[in-house]
Amino acid sequence: MKSVAILGSTGSIGVNTLDVIRSAPGDFRVEALAAGRNIDLLADQVREFKPRRVAVERESDADRLESLLGGGRRVISGPDSLVKLAALNTVETVVLAIAGMTGIRPAFSALRRGKTLAIASKEVIVSSGKLLTEFARRHGGRLLPVDSEHSAVFQCLRGERRGDIERIILTASGGPFLKTPSRKLSRATPAQALAHPRWKMGEKVSLDSATLMNKGLEVLEAGVLFGLPLSRIGVLIHPQSVVHALVEMKDGSVLAQLGSPDMRLPIQYALNYPRRARSVFERLDLERLGSLTFSVPDHGRFPALRLAYRAGAAGGTMPAALNAANEVAGRAFLKGRLSFTAICEVVEAVMNDHRPLSLTGLEAVMTADAWARRRAAGYCRKLKDTL
Repeated sequence: MKSVAILGSTGSIGVNTLDVIRSAPGDFRVEALAAGRNIDLLADQVREFKPRRVAVERESDADRLESLLGGGRRVISGPDSLVKLAALNTVETVVLAIAGMTGIRPAFSALRRGKTLAIASKEVIVSSGKLLTEFARRHGGRLLPVDSEHSAVFQCLRGERRGDIERIILTASGGPFLKTPSRKLSRATPAQALAHPRWKMGEKVSLDSATLMNKGLEVLEAGVLFGLPLSRIGVLIHPQSVVHALVEMKDGSVLAQLGSPDMRLPIQYALNYPRRARSVFERLDLERLGSLTFSVPDHGRFPALRLAYRAGAAGGTMPAALNAANEVAGRAFLKGRLSFTAICEVVEAVMNDHRPLSLTGLEAVMTADAWARRRAAGYCRKLKDTL
């Protein structure tokens, strides 16, 4: 049995990971679970999977969880709790299912001990860049992508020589505003932005999909994971969300990975790698699907993509600044303090102010992240008065 720690077990990726494990009795042992504030769901997960270690964000929630579980189980909390779970000697695979930068220190903690890191936190990869991949190589750790697009590229390249890659094409559903006129986007509501047409995801990822920042982050992530310049990584709008990525080889062949829009499939692949497990989930029916369509994204209507490419070209700490500003602006929008179109305005303003430094270490990333958050918060306060 493969031992697994799931950091972010009550979020969308975490819940789907446990569903995969539930579907394969005897293949996995849940050694540790960690969650934020959904204590009732976490309590249910602990009762079912009986992990040896459990962590939550706040001490008060730890006390409540211990009470719900009837005592006899110690729950740890605080900023170092995730780092401790990621470093457990009894864990082989750490599933990093936390949106945002909270997972960056646990990611490095897992890789430092040579573990397999199944990572769904694109923000960590984007912000730390090659620091993460070089750290994994140095310590014998392994990075496995969980995002459907990067899992697709990873699968397409299995057995291929990296030197034979011409370019990578990531697909995007286009989100809920694909056909919304530009003049109406400034009046978009949080409820509308979170209504993704294809995927069931958490708030942060759903909002990023609406602005297409999610795809911009994935472009940066692909550059890090697969070692290609951004000029050789493209994006196509594909509303059916069936082709998750394509890889064009130097001989003109195009490899594609297709599957139902179900996050359990890339999660299952990562958990079982290098073998493939038989899936009990719904299979893709091409005959019923009918047609597949592709189109070029409009960078004018969705400036997040343009900003992501610009951040990648600048390099250094600029992607970390982009990511941090986007998180702050996104939260302000969801709280009604910013218009939808102002999200990218804030991100661009922060990028204009940022002077990127070299990624000399993790502290450089965290310093840029903190600076960008403060700067973005200031711009959000200014723009709030214009609503």
